[in-house]
Amino acid sequence: MPTIHKFRRMYGSIIKRVISVVVAFLLLVVVTKVVVWSKQFMDATGLTPTTLFRLAFDTGVPLNSSNGRTNILILGIGGGVHAGADLTDTMMVFSVDANQKSIAMISLPRDIWSDTLKDKVNSAYHYGKAPLAKVITSEVVDLPIHYVLLIDFSGFEDVIDLVGGVTVAVPNAFTDPNFPIAGREEDFCNGDPEYRCRYETVSFEQGLQNMSGERALTYVRSRHAEGEEGSDFARSRRQQDVMVALKEKIMRPEVYLSPTKVRELLRAFDNATETDLRIGELATIAKIVSSIPGDHIRRISLEDKLDIAPLWLYGRYALVPKESWEAIRQYIRSQL
Repeated sequence: MPTIHKFRRMYGSIIKRVISVVVAFLLLVVVTKVVVWSKQFMDATGLTPTTLFRLAFDTGVPLNSSNGRTNILILGIGGGVHAGADLTDTMMVFSVDANQKSIAMISLPRDIWSDTLKDKVNSAYHYGKAPLAKVITSEVVDLPIHYVLLIDFSGFEDVIDLVGGVTVAVPNAFTDPNFPIAGREEDFCNGDPEYRCRYETVSFEQGLQNMSGERALTYVRSRHAEGEEGSDFARSRRQQDVMVALKEKIMRPEVYLSPTKVRELLRAFDNATETDLRIGELATIAKIVSSIPGDHIRRISLEDKLDIAPLWLYGRYALVPKESWEAIRQYIRSQL
């Protein structure tokens, strides 16, 4: 009997040791995977351990702000080498209130006339790059512009495609018979006086649609449809819709928790954008934006505040205030 008890104790001791070894091995595997994943994430994002700690347990790194708001000017250019490639088709102020957990998107139609420039606001980047664009935009909205994010549309398609496209609710069906074909800007079309080979017809049906990068950018850049959908104000609304839809896709766990996807997205963002935001600031803004629900995103349009200037005034199509610039600035302040 003593021999049997001794055997049982020895056997039990062996089992405990085996279990301990297995548990230790599993813990080692888990820790190793966490370390490897963390390294992959840091390699993919460029974020330091200190920044990661602040993002995980604090609000992130300090941001430039005024009255609790950080204002980012988003500029969209068509890209390429054709004439006017650096005119900004998209001008939007992305105003983030970290304390109130809200975002305001202020779209500026490209045809607003600037007395400072003696030209339309979409030419500010052409004349003076980001610094001048910040000054001119600040004059219009009466807000300090803390950062600039320049988007080259020719490369931004990849960002949308990497998240599997975006889902957008198209409010009104429309057809644009004069959508420019990339690469044909200087085509003489075999002598065709109307240069029809430079354009194609694009159409969008009303309702919820899943859009690839190419389709989404066609949607936001179309400007020759008949009726209301051919206006700059409709384009501004569509740009806001796509921005919100892209934010929703990027904030899905299968995207931001995947080191591979993060690495691909960062590479695509880097190819498609230029910014004065540092990586920590960009990550901090991303964290804030990810926590803001859709019903806390305010879209501000200047459609009712602008009018078409008489052709003789500037010699071209341009938009000016119906009342005054001060009335527009007061309106923006009331919306914020």
